[in-house]
Amino acid sequence: MWLTGEEILETLRMIEAEHLDIRTVTLGISLSDCASESIDRVCDNVRRKLGFYGQKLGTVVEQVSSEFGVPIVNRRIAVTPIAYVGAPTGATSYVPIARALDAAAEDLGVDFIGGFSALAGKDFQECSRVLVASLPEALATTKRVCGSVEVASTKSGIHMTAVSAVAQALMAAARLTADRDGLACGKFVVFSNMPQDNPFMAGAVHGIGEAEACINVGISGPGVVRAVLSQMAGADLGACSEAIKRTAFKITRMGSMVGQEVSRRLGLPFGVIDLSLAPTPTPGDSVAEILQMLGLERAGTHGTTAALMLLNDAVKKGGAMAASSVGGLSGAFIPVTEDAAMAEAARLGCMTLDKLEAMTAVCSVGLDMVAVPGDVPWETLAAIIADEMAIGVVNNKTTGVRIIPVPGKKAGDVVDFGGLLGFGPVMAVKPWSSAEFVHRGGRIPAPIQALGN
Repeated sequence: MWLTGEEILETLRMIEAEHLDIRTVTLGISLSDCASESIDRVCDNVRRKLGFYGQKLGTVVEQVSSEFGVPIVNRRIAVTPIAYVGAPTGATSYVPIARALDAAAEDLGVDFIGGFSALAGKDFQECSRVLVASLPEALATTKRVCGSVEVASTKSGIHMTAVSAVAQALMAAARLTADRDGLACGKFVVFSNMPQDNPFMAGAVHGIGEAEACINVGISGPGVVRAVLSQMAGADLGACSEAIKRTAFKITRMGSMVGQEVSRRLGLPFGVIDLSLAPTPTPGDSVAEILQMLGLERAGTHGTTAALMLLNDAVKKGGAMAASSVGGLSGAFIPVTEDAAMAEAARLGCMTLDKLEAMTAVCSVGLDMVAVPGDVPWETLAAIIADEMAIGVVNNKTTGVRIIPVPGKKAGDVVDFGGLLGFGPVMAVKPWSSAEFVHRGGRIPAPIQALGN
């Protein structure tokens, strides 16, 4: 399938009127060779290597954006999970490394740097324990650093001890940023089946199997899909799927072209393009509105999960047709505060935590930018995370939780995080306790799907 001249003009119209953009060009950099027995030396090595590979990123992205006429919203960096870079130091805190990452990101003019991360899906290595313990201070005292921890996978099951440690770290991070409504938690994701080539924050890392450095691109166009569906009143769902698929193809081709040109100019390999419909708080740039365009009065009502399945499948099919290097998450994001229509559905009580959880079984991510009362017990947070991990483990898919216990706020209050993180209601959680279940700890074994070899 090739784009005609008219389709190229149509793509330009998408940029002009329908919020189509390249959400991020993310430079992935391996920091494996920055390890040292001295944490000060690690920090020096990290800043030096990030400077070497990242010094031209902003300039090249600006040039390509200007020459191609395509908005590129964020410049980001993803690095090797820091738990393993810091392990040889024997340090009891990796906060100095987080601050080195933050300083380097500021020097290079990038918006976010991801990879303050660890993999603890089966058990804890000491370096993973240290990283999780470092999370509250690291996230609270830096501006650009994002983190993630894998606590579950289809092959290993759910590491409930890690789930509990992460939940307690989130509560501590929220308290440290109480003056900002717990904003530190918005820079952290807990994963099952964590992808290692994801360009989107807060879960971006540069996996150990990746190149020394490469360019990954994340694109977004919910406003474009919404506009296409607005012209299809009365069309059956099969026709809607075909239209979304073709639209996703066009968006992906544009993103691939931009990514390959950035790669060429930086002299780095092109990694993947992540076609994810990532909404913003801007009216019209909404995944929830797409679901409503398919015929739902409000996102979250009965039929929402089926409509989201259609959308996610069509997006993936269109992207796979357009580029051979599709990776990351690639699908539809359903954050609450970052999507104005999703936030409104939550305010009205149509979108609940239970419904969001059901939707994550058929989309590309999980519970995303969900604000909950600040006095929620940490065990309840752990149980919410465990439920979401179970969906990912059993379905052999990536799921994540980005949840924010907002200090001093109760269900129904409104919180405004600003910028792309958006605003929305604090959502209710169930008042009944999960503490005994959570305190059992240990590991929920892998399902039979793990024996697929």
